[in-house]
Amino acid sequence: MLDSIIYIVSNVPLLMKGVWMAVQITVLSVILGMLIGIAVAFLRIYGSKGMRRLVSVYEWVFRGIPQLVLLFIVYFGLPEIGINLSPFLCVVIGLGLCSSAYQAQIYRGAILSIGSEQMEAGLSLGLSKTKTLFFVILPQAVRLSLPGFTNEFTIVLKDSPLAYAVGIAEILKYGRDLIVTSFRPFEIYLAAALVYFVLFQLFYYLFKAIASRYQVPGYIISGN
Repeated sequence: MLDSIIYIVSNVPLLMKGVWMAVQITVLSVILGMLIGIAVAFLRIYGSKGMRRLVSVYEWVFRGIPQLVLLFIVYFGLPEIGINLSPFLCVVIGLGLCSSAYQAQIYRGAILSIGSEQMEAGLSLGLSKTKTLFFVILPQAVRLSLPGFTNEFTIVLKDSPLAYAVGIAEILKYGRDLIVTSFRPFEIYLAAALVYFVLFQLFYYLFKAIASRYQVPGYIISGN
């Protein structure tokens, strides 16, 4: 037992080489999901009837496709139509599209929680509907969505090991390389789990603190 603990501790620094890649994948995927998710949320609420149906189908599709399957579709499918992207971009697009469907629900709920009088107040001040959305509704919605965003960020972080499936050198890939030479999979996978657990806790409490700091007055931000 002591030997396993020593071996795990000694190999954690090697696995740390993949941390930066995991963080990059997570951050970029979440940003992509945020941009698409906010647009989808606005279209679900303020779009025409046909557009609302279209984005509803978008959410339904990308919530129903497993991330690994979508990743393979992007990685192996896009070259078939002449679009050649790096494995890194394929991972970001695959995880980002899946995340956007869930983030859209988060932002839609946040927008709907803002009273309609906010829109009326913006229009009465001479702002256009678009300006009211971007300068009055959106800032409040983003702040209200921080607890849900925190959960989604950590979920994408835990999905980032899927990048190993297309050869990205992140934490799990470095772990597999160690297993090939050491033949000690239990200890290596346990060390990888420890690294991911620490990352999860760091980002979870970071975003939880941000959510508490920027909560909208009059609204209670809850979280575990």
